[in-house]
This record gives sequence, C-alpha cells and structure tokens, in this order.
Amino acid sequence: MNDITLMLQAVQRSEPGAADRLMEAVYHELRALAAAKLAGESNNVTLQPTALVHEAWLRLGGENQAPWRNRAHFFSAAAAAMRRILIDRARHRCRVRRGSGERPLNLDDIGEPAAERDPEHLLAVNEALERLAAEDASHAELVKLRFFVGLTLAEAANVLGISESTAKRRWEFSRAWLYREIRSQPGAK
Repeated sequence: MNDITLMLQAVQRSEPGAADRLMEAVYHELRALAAAKLAGESNNVTLQPTALVHEAWLRLGGENQAPWRNRAHFFSAAAAAMRRILIDRARHRCRVRRGSGERPLNLDDIGEPAAERDPEHLLAVNEALERLAAEDASHAELVKLRFFVGLTLAEAANVLGISESTAKRRWEFSRAWLYREIRSQPGAK
C-alpha cells in the first residue's frame, strides 16, 4: 500500500490529525492538476486552482472524510467533486452570459482537459458522459479523470489500477463514443 492509502485508512479510523495529514499529502498533486486544467481559462477567470482544490476538499467532506478504500477511490471522488464544481460553474456562466442563445460546440478538443473555455462544450460533454456512465462506468471514470481532473493517461491508469494499454483503448473508445453522442444531440454543430 502507498502512503496515501495508509493515510486514508487513518482517516477512516478517526485518528487525530489524519485528515490534515491527508490534505497535506494530496494538496500539491490536486493543485497541480487544477492548475493544468484551468490554464486555458480566459483572463477574466474567477476560479483559481487553489480555490478549486479547496472547494473539492470541502465537497469530499473536509475534516469528516468518507471511508475511502484506497488512493484510486479517493482520486475518483476528487475527480467527481471537481467535475461537479466545473459543471455548476459552467451552468451559471451559461445562464448569466449566454441567455438562451445557442453556440456551436468545438468537438475537436474533446480529448483535452476541461478548461471551461466554452461552457456549452463542457455541459455537452458532461451530459454525454452521464449517458456513457450508464452504459459503462469504467470508461466514464477514465474520462472523468482525464477530462475533468486533467490526469495523463498513465496517471489515470495508475489511479484506476489498469494497464496503460487498457487505459489507451478505453480512452480511444470513450472519445469516439462521446463525440458521436454529442454530435447526435439536437442543436449540435
């Protein structure tokens, strides 16, 4: 077991200070991922990597962490938390700035981490991802880690406990599936 898994077990046993040690251990990794994901934001960005990490930490339970099974379980939950934060933010931006007008989706960058350059694209990917999760949760989990957290293929494979070649096959399938799914929706351009 790695240090993160041991810390997660300590949190589960309610050891004093375990949640703080866990946050210290994962903070830099989560912040680096958040920074990479938000690097493509426009200059008027209001969400900084530190804020994204802290909000995700709070959504994960803060001091009262859930009983994480291992590092992969924790990072999957962190990916889901970051995804929800970005989706909520994109929905808000669409309501405020876009009204009900439609804009074309840029489907060519579906493989790139979510940088919120286009909230409509982010929302379309999220909706398609929910449909993919209903059909194949393992493929959807890989997409969440790559697209919403910004992990590399190797990092995502490690978190999921699969080989890099398996991750690559799942990633290629998922990208094609999501592209087709988004393209088939009314109003997609």
